[in-house]
Amino acid sequence: MSQPAQSDKAAPPQPAGRGAGAAKPFAGLIDAVLVGEPAPFAFSGSVSREAALTVWTWVQRDLCADLVAADRWRDGALGVADLEPLIPDIVARMQAGMDAADANAEAIRRLRVQMGRDDARDVVAVVMAALRHRALLGKAQAFGRAINAIAEDSALGPALQSMPLTDPELAALLFHAALGQVANPSRLVSGVVKLAGNAGEAAVQRQGFGPLIDAHLAHAQDQLQYLQLAGPFADTDRVCRSLDRFHRLVRALTGYIEFPRKSRSTQVLSAITKQVSDRVEPRLRDVVTDINQAMRRPRDGADRLDNDRLLAAINGVYLLATVRECRDSLALNASFDQAWNQSGQALEVHIQRNLDLLRQNPDDPTTGIRLDAAIKMAEVRFNPDYAETLRRARQAATRRT
Repeated sequence: MSQPAQSDKAAPPQPAGRGAGAAKPFAGLIDAVLVGEPAPFAFSGSVSREAALTVWTWVQRDLCADLVAADRWRDGALGVADLEPLIPDIVARMQAGMDAADANAEAIRRLRVQMGRDDARDVVAVVMAALRHRALLGKAQAFGRAINAIAEDSALGPALQSMPLTDPELAALLFHAALGQVANPSRLVSGVVKLAGNAGEAAVQRQGFGPLIDAHLAHAQDQLQYLQLAGPFADTDRVCRSLDRFHRLVRALTGYIEFPRKSRSTQVLSAITKQVSDRVEPRLRDVVTDINQAMRRPRDGADRLDNDRLLAAINGVYLLATVRECRDSLALNASFDQAWNQSGQALEVHIQRNLDLLRQNPDDPTTGIRLDAAIKMAEVRFNPDYAETLRRARQAATRRT
């Protein structure tokens, strides 16, 4: 379900301090189950970092101010070793706060106002579960890394069955923590389908692996935070890695599990796919424009490079290549096809034009830089062999007098 809207009755409490530790809810003890914003869909095995910070502030300010000096809370000076002995008391006070909130409608309203969230009850429940099982989160991450080293698919079944499948709350947390370390999610899902003996979602859930499906959805949603594509200095490498990870997570589900048309998983997948695609599509429309503006000489004045536009063009071609590999998990077919075809045509035109200019003036450094950039883009857009042919043509052009 969609995350409830923020309460309009009080502003959310701010993080406790500016220190490095203050930015880590509970000194990093539950980092394995934290996800970034935006997180429009809630899952029982994870909680957004923003929500966890809100709970952390509530704990410090309203529940446990007497346990540690206030300045240590605020400055983030409380480390894991300091906090660990306090966790039983902290969880007990959180539970008491929840019990009081559950007693009547006015109490839960006050809790929502204190935390500034309409979903306060659900968020606190996930945080408490993570704190109670904090010792297992690191083991779950080690389990995920161990999955990568299992060469035989036959060994995956016993490994997956070692998870606490009869405890959905714990399984949700551990599957989320483990999946963050798994390089190839498809191996997990294919192993689960074999154990279930049926590819239907209901059969997988009956075997206790419903939390694994939710973990895939939560991690797919978590990639949204990295899809920041505005400006020439956007981290395109990070964006491409996130798109690749999104694709692997989505294909792991849709490639092995049969989801009913109206199931929650289908609806969540559809919504997240649209959000990811909507973030990428505007950048695809700019790729050809960036190539043209980066490769053309100005009509008036001295010839000079637009380094920002050149960088944007190169990044755009890398993004195109990544979208091409991930297009089965995205809703970008029409936009991608147009950008892919037009970028190839534009590169061929500009390469030929700059080769001609270089033959006329082999010592022109600006033309040489443009041509080198175009050849680099051609290597990504076409193939390395074509790029090598172009490099030889470039060398031949500079030898001519």
